[in-house]
Amino acid sequence: MKMDKLLFGAAYYDEYLPVDRIETDMEMMKKAGMNVIRIAESTWSTWEPQDNVFDFTHLHRMLTCSQKHGIQVIVGTPTYAIPIWLARKYPDILTETHEGQERYGRRQNMDIAHPMYLKHAERIIRKLMEEVQPYDHVIGFQLDNETKSYDTCSVYAQEKFVAYVRELFDGDLERLNEAWGLDYWSNRINTWEDFPDVRGTINGSLGAEYQKFQRKLVTDFLSWQSAIVQEYARPEQFITHNLDYDWRGHSFGIQPEVDQWEAARSLTAAGCDIYHPSAQDLTGKEISFGGAIARSLKKDNYLVLETEAQGNHGWLSYPGQLRLQAFSHLANGANCVEYWHWHSIHNAIESYWKGVLSHNLKENATYREACRIGADFAEYGTHLVNLKKHCQAAIVLDNESLTALMWFPTGGGLGYNEIFRRLYDALYERNVECDILSAEDDIDLFGQYKFLVVPALYSVSDAMVDALKRYVKAGGVLLATFRTAVADRMLKIYHDDLPHGLTDVFGMTYDQFTDAVQVGLRAADTAALTACSAAGVTESGQVPPRQRDCVHHWMELLLPDTAEALAYYDHPHWGENAAITGNQYGQGYAAYLGCYADMDIIKKLLGFLCERAGLAKEESVWPLVIKRGTNDLQKEIIYYFNYSEEPQETVYHGAKARVLLCGQETQSSATAANSSAKKAAALATNNASAILKEGSRICLKGWDFLILEEI
Repeated sequence: MKMDKLLFGAAYYDEYLPVDRIETDMEMMKKAGMNVIRIAESTWSTWEPQDNVFDFTHLHRMLTCSQKHGIQVIVGTPTYAIPIWLARKYPDILTETHEGQERYGRRQNMDIAHPMYLKHAERIIRKLMEEVQPYDHVIGFQLDNETKSYDTCSVYAQEKFVAYVRELFDGDLERLNEAWGLDYWSNRINTWEDFPDVRGTINGSLGAEYQKFQRKLVTDFLSWQSAIVQEYARPEQFITHNLDYDWRGHSFGIQPEVDQWEAARSLTAAGCDIYHPSAQDLTGKEISFGGAIARSLKKDNYLVLETEAQGNHGWLSYPGQLRLQAFSHLANGANCVEYWHWHSIHNAIESYWKGVLSHNLKENATYREACRIGADFAEYGTHLVNLKKHCQAAIVLDNESLTALMWFPTGGGLGYNEIFRRLYDALYERNVECDILSAEDDIDLFGQYKFLVVPALYSVSDAMVDALKRYVKAGGVLLATFRTAVADRMLKIYHDDLPHGLTDVFGMTYDQFTDAVQVGLRAADTAALTACSAAGVTESGQVPPRQRDCVHHWMELLLPDTAEALAYYDHPHWGENAAITGNQYGQGYAAYLGCYADMDIIKKLLGFLCERAGLAKEESVWPLVIKRGTNDLQKEIIYYFNYSEEPQETVYHGAKARVLLCGQETQSSATAANSSAKKAAALATNNASAILKEGSRICLKGWDFLILEEI
């Protein structure tokens, strides 16, 4: 969605505040350069304190005051936390899950398939939309909040599931039993009336299909809300949702409970919530992968609807990091950065998930840094908004394969997202920017990329197999990992050689696999390939002791045919088996990684494949991260970020560029004879008119950044 300016702001809750300070808050936001707030998504019981009794006092206070201060508003529909009277009136609105029935108290405890929940949710949405219609500074609407199915296994959800399955198999129980292998352990379903409660199943195909159906419930729910909102929204108002990610104490990988690509179809703008470690643990990886997924949903710029200001315990940013983080979002294609939330809350579960302001509600270091961000966004926004990315590499992600690895684990806590992140993070650290593609929706886009990475694509259709074949045959470079092309879309394992349908592409197969215990890698004999196999390989081809235990959890014993081994296992019994292979197929090249290896090995392998694919190589690697894109002025924008405490240096390569926005210290001279000359060079770039040429040196202090615009 193209925007005329960058959005900068926070979630705001007048109804949560212990004192009336709305004028003070809006004045402080305006001073900070904030131009947008998100409201209303959390407070159904405030808007409707009793059944069909409405009170929108706080809503109008926020809308009126924000309008007065020139602050735009995103209105959230308040359906993700139900009022207690609704739970009392319909006790089974508190959903049944695999663990039993929910109790009232926490949010997102309801059954989104319950007809009475939907009836009352529609009423509050319509009432809210009627209330906000007169305000022309409402620029968009957020549907619900981080929506999931909440593992609903209610009678309503399961009735819908049986109807869904009947349609899926055209009412043919023989096809269903065959597809899911239900003869096993006498699980066969012989009449539709006998369809079992899904909570008892031990069948991975049935269980995974129910999880897919639960994702569909989310898609249908957001589509239903979108249709209601569209009846009231003006053409220029966007509809979004704050999609989130898998969670490991922070945003981690693709969300297992939502098919985000399908869910985004009913939106006009993609939105996301990205949370990440800060201080000494800030790497930029979560901002980058989260942005790549959000960018992929509509193939367009996106809105960061929630990210941290002070945030959770341990997330307080070092001085300068908040600004670094804000521009990191923009560098990945975001057009909006909103903090959750403006003010720290004085009670309840999220009291110590701190906002821009602390509990005393006064200016603090975080607020003052936010003021600088707001001023930067206002001054340079026309050069940074609507950044278009042009990646030559892509990673293909798949919800069904993620679910499959939950039912058929790899071991050692190694899940789908761990495999994805190992590959994504390795590319990130090599400064290889990549897009994210959906295995379901984006097959036709494969040919746009020189390099395609397919992590653990366990579940494949014949259409996917054919697409990967065509991609490599036409000249693409492909990397697939272990546990790829194992089963069909119903998770029934193929009975031909693995990887299914792709043995000629990879030039190898395997029929055995095992747990990796004290296993290393041994370099192949071919000198040209040694560089991409085991890290630290000596001239004699032996792996030093520190590399002997570098394979973990899962290892497939690869049997090369036309493929060449890039690395073998270093093990007294598995040493004859290849661990990594590469194969020329048609005009392209296909590599297969048969094990979960240490990061330094993955980075060497990816470096070899990126070079083979002809990807442009950045001179620097993480913690100095480089991001590129094209702005609305058709100029290339280049971001340099230092995600470390230590100063970082690199050399600029490219056309003449001006310093658009600089950090604490940069150096534009390719050579500097002494420290005084270095200082003079640094000062020369400390303004927007400074010019960098080929060979200019760039120096960044810890946690600093630099933005260039090519002339």
